[in-house]
Amino acid sequence: MKKTIIFGNIITMDEKRPFAKAALVKNGVFAYIGSAEEAKKLAGADAQVLDYGDNYIYPGFLESHSHGHLAGDRFIGQANLGQVGLTDYGKYREIIKEFIAKNPHRQLYMAAGWVENDEYVTKAYLDDICTDKPLIMQTGGGHSMLLNTKALQWAGIDAAYAKRYGYDMVHVDKNGNPDGYICENPLMDIIAILPSSVEDAKNYLLAWQNFALQNGYTAVADAGAELFCKNCPQAYHELEKEGKLKMRTYAYMYVTDNVVDPKAEIARIAAQRAELSGEYFHIVGAKAFLDGVTEAHTGWQNQDYLDQPGYHGVERFNDHDKMVQLIVEADKEGMSVHVHSEGGGATHFMLDCIEDAEKITGNLDQRNVLAHLHFVTDEDIRRMGATGSIPAVPPLWTATIPGGPYEQEVSYVGKELTDQAYPIKSFYDAGANVVFHSDYPVSPMMNVKFSIYTAETRSAPKDMLGGICQPRNVKEAITREQSLRAMTINVARQWHQEHRMGSIEFGKIANMAVFDCDFLHDDIEKVAQANIVATIVDGEEVYKA
Repeated sequence: MKKTIIFGNIITMDEKRPFAKAALVKNGVFAYIGSAEEAKKLAGADAQVLDYGDNYIYPGFLESHSHGHLAGDRFIGQANLGQVGLTDYGKYREIIKEFIAKNPHRQLYMAAGWVENDEYVTKAYLDDICTDKPLIMQTGGGHSMLLNTKALQWAGIDAAYAKRYGYDMVHVDKNGNPDGYICENPLMDIIAILPSSVEDAKNYLLAWQNFALQNGYTAVADAGAELFCKNCPQAYHELEKEGKLKMRTYAYMYVTDNVVDPKAEIARIAAQRAELSGEYFHIVGAKAFLDGVTEAHTGWQNQDYLDQPGYHGVERFNDHDKMVQLIVEADKEGMSVHVHSEGGGATHFMLDCIEDAEKITGNLDQRNVLAHLHFVTDEDIRRMGATGSIPAVPPLWTATIPGGPYEQEVSYVGKELTDQAYPIKSFYDAGANVVFHSDYPVSPMMNVKFSIYTAETRSAPKDMLGGICQPRNVKEAITREQSLRAMTINVARQWHQEHRMGSIEFGKIANMAVFDCDFLHDDIEKVAQANIVATIVDGEEVYKA
């Protein structure tokens, strides 16, 4: 039997024993939490020792909504535009040209992390960079793409295609021909035909795993595991068989908009679960898109866009009866439904569906997830708690960034609604099981210390983005303990795994993250400067700074 004693300032997230000085791990699970003296006595002389001194030990942090394959692809498979920070089309051009020069063998080029602004660019911008091969530039948010002429031809996007989907999703020039800009559903068509292999996917997932472990995360949700690569679930499965997975992944499998047969779709996902799931990769439900994003005019709002009267966004999955059936069938299989719900109209639709599904199932603890929640009415906040649904909220998105997204939101939905964005405290007050998400790499950061900082201040640290950020909607600020719960035990509850992880308790998996900061009590500016010391999975140190 392998035994390890771990010393440090342990913050357990266990309400019965919130603090300890030592933990004893036997065969990867906690066998004792308490005093150093008692841990030594129980362990015996042959135990391994991990002594972190005055540093602080937390349960391994958990991410409720991310995209593993896309993250790894952006690390090593694409030109990364996210490093620019703010929009700079001249700099983007340099990065893409450098990437093409370093990868002359590729038949298609992808660039990601593009941040749109008032300067509208078309295929001509990318044609100026590359004319002989398809070149695609995707926004950081992942809901829009720009294609050069070769890419449009490769994908079969022509005037008829644009007319079929509509000009909100396929932009056209004055002659009705696609100008290179697409968003939402057509983007999924592109993703479905991108060249990929299981081996590529395995490399991307390992790069993603390394990144997450180095940031203190020991388990994550993959929100649409095959969304960006159809081979991704198989890649997870093979990596687990090869013993290369250390980080646990709880996966939601992608469901197309207004899926033809919800019952058959859940049966498909259940079959994949039986075939591919294990300890480190496990399928827990279905993932659907209800809408897009406000900045692309595709978020499904409760009201019209101010600059487009008569239009309230894109309703992607909007068939009430099919969504109810999807939820009911998922419940029969012990699974949940996880949706992208950015605008207030999308959230209202989903909660209507959940309420009707619960009348059929009688299950008020299915733990369906609504992610992003940019704008939410007071009534729907209350319903989130009443239905036992999981609000997955992004504290990292809460600050006001002048001269960019904030003014854009005001022009689209008005100042009053913009200033009420991203409620968090209200969800807690309504009794909901609040979880944090980063949506990494769709948003460019997955970070424990900054999540705590932004959740408390509703702004960003002074040394980020040139110190220009301003607090927004400060009445929705929450406590440090609430933030820690939203990244540990509450996420474990999302996956129905609270009996196995999310806190440092007897019998649970020995996953931990060590930082040089007391997130509960240190000054908030010190929190923003915290450093990770180590990450522990199954009682083994898998990362050391």
